[in-house]
Amino acid sequence: MKRFMDDDFILDNDTAKHLFFDYAKDLPIIDYHCHISPKEIYEDKRFDNLGDVWFGGRQSDGSIAGDHYKWRLMRSNGMPEDMVTGRGDEYGRFLGFTDALTLSVGNPMYHWCALELKKYFGIDKPLNGDSAKEIWDICNDKLHNDPKMSVRGLIRQSNVAYVGTTDDPTDDLIWHKRIAEDDSVDFMVRPSFRPDKAVNIQKTGFADYIRDLARSVGKDDLKDTSEVIDALIKRAEYFAACGCVASDHGLDHVPFKKISMEECDEVFRKAMNGEPVTADEAEGYQTAVLTTLGKTYHRLGIAMEIHYSCMRNKNKKMLDSIGPDTGYDMMAQNICGENIADFLSELDSTDELPRTIIFSLNPADNALIGTIIGGFQSPEMPGKIQHGAAWWFNDSKAGMEEQMRSLASLGILGNFIGMLTDSRSFLSYTRHEYFRRIMCNLIGGFVENGEYPNDEAALKRIVTGISYYNAKRYFGI
Repeated sequence: MKRFMDDDFILDNDTAKHLFFDYAKDLPIIDYHCHISPKEIYEDKRFDNLGDVWFGGRQSDGSIAGDHYKWRLMRSNGMPEDMVTGRGDEYGRFLGFTDALTLSVGNPMYHWCALELKKYFGIDKPLNGDSAKEIWDICNDKLHNDPKMSVRGLIRQSNVAYVGTTDDPTDDLIWHKRIAEDDSVDFMVRPSFRPDKAVNIQKTGFADYIRDLARSVGKDDLKDTSEVIDALIKRAEYFAACGCVASDHGLDHVPFKKISMEECDEVFRKAMNGEPVTADEAEGYQTAVLTTLGKTYHRLGIAMEIHYSCMRNKNKKMLDSIGPDTGYDMMAQNICGENIADFLSELDSTDELPRTIIFSLNPADNALIGTIIGGFQSPEMPGKIQHGAAWWFNDSKAGMEEQMRSLASLGILGNFIGMLTDSRSFLSYTRHEYFRRIMCNLIGGFVENGEYPNDEAALKRIVTGISYYNAKRYFGI
């Protein structure tokens, strides 16, 4: 029996161990998509206790922010909401999470937490009811007294070279500017352009957001679709001037329905007047906006990330109670592969297809994405169109293996740009280690099974590329 979480964790063969320890383990991290706060990086925030850094919860302004994964685990064990996202009895909340975690055999959260405790706090023993008080005290003492446990210290300990935050087009990026001017920040923090609120015309709050977008470009209002597009282009140019190298689109499904600009304007007018917009009408407007944005990204050298197939905020009672984006999202089933291909083809037909990374929350789309990306590659860059890493509910050992096996079967695994945290936690960089172990074990298995030669130079190139160098090249870092 292997010891829990030993040095060879997940590494099941000698080749895997060699690839991980000699090539992958110590490479820097490029975390090209996450949801951490640039303000907290600039201010070098410190945390009150382990509950603060692990769970988050209701903030002083009334908003709720933190780790959705952990909240869902606590809810699944019957914890009341005031203990999940509320603040107060932090130790009681930690004990409740500990009880849920102890039951979560096979859940990647168990591995993530163990890796975090080991890396940042030097704790090897499993977290359970017997060890909880000791672990709580050790972690809190270190958070309070160790200068390396501030936000910047955690990033440095993790060997992070690049952080790509997620930012709204209306953001003035003041914290990014201050970070860029601060010589004591020795890693890159760059904004990513996420215009979802201007794209999702069918969703609540669209009209109010368009007025915010207008103000961000010095206007009182935006009168039609062309003015919305012009405003988004101006903001994308501003982001690019501030170092942005990636955009991100969170879509329920990928639309593609070409309609005239006059028809788009009619849909826009309805939405601004609070009238309902049909699915077909929304798709027409979205297609016009996304197509122009894609061309803009190509011109500005910004990569386009597409995340789709998520049902968001589907528990109406909890949406009304604590608001959106609090862990009540689910995997969707969408038939939009043809739309994705048509969208890429539209951009490619004028040689304006940007570097594009496609993520689906539904792993049933793995082979679909694998075949789509193979139809739009380019001499411009190896792996210009990417199948994004196993995302959100899929970033388990099984989910990562499935995504990489699919990519290997249908494309070139060696050109893969690898892992991202997609996280709101400053401790979550251990997910890159988790991914690298799984990746090395998968490739090591190919070698040991005689499915790929023991070619040292090729294996080094593949493993170091997926771990770091492919993303460095892809984003021009």
